[in-house]
Amino acid sequence: MKIMTTGKKRAAQGALVAIACAAAFAGQTQIWTQGEFADFERGVIKNLSMRSDGLLSLAPHSRELFDTSAAYLWALARDSKGNLFTAGGAGAKLYRIPPGGPGKMVAEVDALEIHAIAVDSKDRVYFGTAPDGKVYRMTGTAKPEVFYDPKAKYIWALAFNGKGDLLVATGGLPNGQGEIHKVAPDGKGAVFFKSDETHVRSMAIDAGDNLIVGTEPGGLVLRISPAGEGFVLYQMAKKEVTAVAVGRDGAIYAAAVGAKQGGGGVSLPPPSSSPAPPSGTTVTINAPGTPAAAPRPAAPPPASIGAGGVSGGSEVYRIEPNGNPRRIWSHAQDVVYAIAFDSAGRVLLGAGNRGSVYRIESPTEYTALLSLPVTQITAFQSGPGGRLYAAAGNTGKVYEIGPEVEHDGSIESDVFDSALYSLWGRLSFEAHLNGGQVAISTRSGNLDQPEKNWSPWSAAITAPKGGRITSPASRFVQWKATLTADGAGHAPELESVDVAYLPKNVEPRLDEIEITPANYRFPAPMLNLPTATGPAQSLTLPALGRRSTPPFPSLPQENTTTSPAMQFAKGYLGARWLASDPNGDAMVYTVEIRGVDETEWKPLKEKLTEKYFSWDATAFPDGDYRLRVTASDAPGNPPAEALTARLESAPFTIDNTPPKITNLAATRSGGKLIVRWHAADALNNLDKAEYSLDGGEWTVAAPVTKLSDSPELDYELSLDAPAGEHTIAVRVVDDNDNQAVDKVVVK
Repeated sequence: MKIMTTGKKRAAQGALVAIACAAAFAGQTQIWTQGEFADFERGVIKNLSMRSDGLLSLAPHSRELFDTSAAYLWALARDSKGNLFTAGGAGAKLYRIPPGGPGKMVAEVDALEIHAIAVDSKDRVYFGTAPDGKVYRMTGTAKPEVFYDPKAKYIWALAFNGKGDLLVATGGLPNGQGEIHKVAPDGKGAVFFKSDETHVRSMAIDAGDNLIVGTEPGGLVLRISPAGEGFVLYQMAKKEVTAVAVGRDGAIYAAAVGAKQGGGGVSLPPPSSSPAPPSGTTVTINAPGTPAAAPRPAAPPPASIGAGGVSGGSEVYRIEPNGNPRRIWSHAQDVVYAIAFDSAGRVLLGAGNRGSVYRIESPTEYTALLSLPVTQITAFQSGPGGRLYAAAGNTGKVYEIGPEVEHDGSIESDVFDSALYSLWGRLSFEAHLNGGQVAISTRSGNLDQPEKNWSPWSAAITAPKGGRITSPASRFVQWKATLTADGAGHAPELESVDVAYLPKNVEPRLDEIEITPANYRFPAPMLNLPTATGPAQSLTLPALGRRSTPPFPSLPQENTTTSPAMQFAKGYLGARWLASDPNGDAMVYTVEIRGVDETEWKPLKEKLTEKYFSWDATAFPDGDYRLRVTASDAPGNPPAEALTARLESAPFTIDNTPPKITNLAATRSGGKLIVRWHAADALNNLDKAEYSLDGGEWTVAAPVTKLSDSPELDYELSLDAPAGEHTIAVRVVDDNDNQAVDKVVVK
């Protein structure tokens, strides 16, 4: 089956193509198409971005700026001179990376780690530590000094408002509440806001000097006015709001991770219809100075901070300026730690645990922008000219990203298994070159591991209309696409790749032939069959087939055969068979018969498409026979390439002759009638005997041996009968439902 489509339509049909290829006729061209995100994600990608609809493009250029040798970094900030400051743990060390120069450690304090950094208008650097919860200030190259102590275990975020006050987000206080403190430039501060949440986990400031904060464990996103009045904007389904940010249009973006315990939180409707949060949300907002509830034990840090990370993926919501929330991104595994914006105002997400940076294109589309050789992207900082800086965990490095894109990038597809030895045809692709180039090479082999005894990569195909694959015929194939920008930086985009192939035809398989019960036939409405001579009844047979390992596991195999219900038809026999084709070809069948002592096969039926057949066996003399079924894949192959398979059945018996009843006699013995007879069948066991006294109902008669297990049996009855004349009728039935009837009269 040749599948021809164009553009993204072809890529969108990738999943259907995979199914269709397995079911296609082997004698016709088949297409392996890759054009979906899931297709490309299985490949090995280098320096490429991948949009959620499957579009591949060159990734932003990235380079390692500084390796701190720390296990992880949590914070990143930049002063007016272009110096970057970063910190993390283990060990509360502060690093500075000057423009164009090597980075170095510039301060270390007695704490386990640093989670937050901020720089004021005078380029003084502030950083918050954990688990001792102090804010330090460092001026120039002087030794840092404690600037403010909020008496908390954790300081999660620092930010300056429009008046130059430092806002400090905390958690793990003795009273169990997360607080925000406001600190004046002279270091004097106080509690600005309290909530019942354990941690104020993330914080940003909007154009109106409102604080936007995210909490843990309730997963709340709040807006806090300059007067300290709080309002819950949204309650996330996940427990910890790891990052918040405010867009150019005033929209708020929030990322949350971690499953809530005991079904906590709200049940969210579908993202497109998420309503604004109702009034009276499930958090207590305390005005500044309001006494807190009774002290609670300090809670441990959120799960996302632990060395083992957090499972369960994450969600990102956009809260419109009018308050309406909408989920714009989610991932079942990746965990978002940071949110930033590129020069065009698009949302960027820093995630773990694959070191990924994502860009949100729309509420329904995103781009996996790049992956860095680290485990987590934990913090962002914008730079001049559209540059972006990223801090990472496992290991603690700082990277510079963009704004230019890579000069070239590549994707090595996953290995395609055609399941059969195949001839490779034309490779074509859909792309927007934009002045750049897309070059695709192939290699092939007969092992599922490309590194072992495969052909080398072929010469590249660069014309989108495609070219003939020169890799040798084999079972497996793989392609590698290289995208290259032109001298002006114009970069190509790749949508989909098609590989045409022709599997070698393999003969069909016949695994089993079953002879069905006598005197039943399969429905055949096109035949002029005689009217059934017995009672109207049907017989439904169980599925035929034995489970065995097929020779080509990647192709669907028919290991069972079902057949329609059979109808009673005296003198008919039937057969059904288990057949399959490794190529998925349609098949036709020829059914032949011969006696076990004969040498020539006689045709019963040709060009059958069903896997069952029944015929009138009364046209054949009684005796033992065999059936032969020939399966051909001719409908799906050129005549010269069609193949067949044959299988003979076990011997079966045609028996249309009823048993013989002999020596039927009846005598009186007192008040009893003694009835005796002998019955014999030439080919089958006797199945049942019955008698009727004076035209009464038929009653089962047991043989003298008690068992109906022989072609010859004797019967004896002792019947109560008054004096006078009596007629006794007897009938005997064999295994093929042939019956004989006789009678005797006693006076």
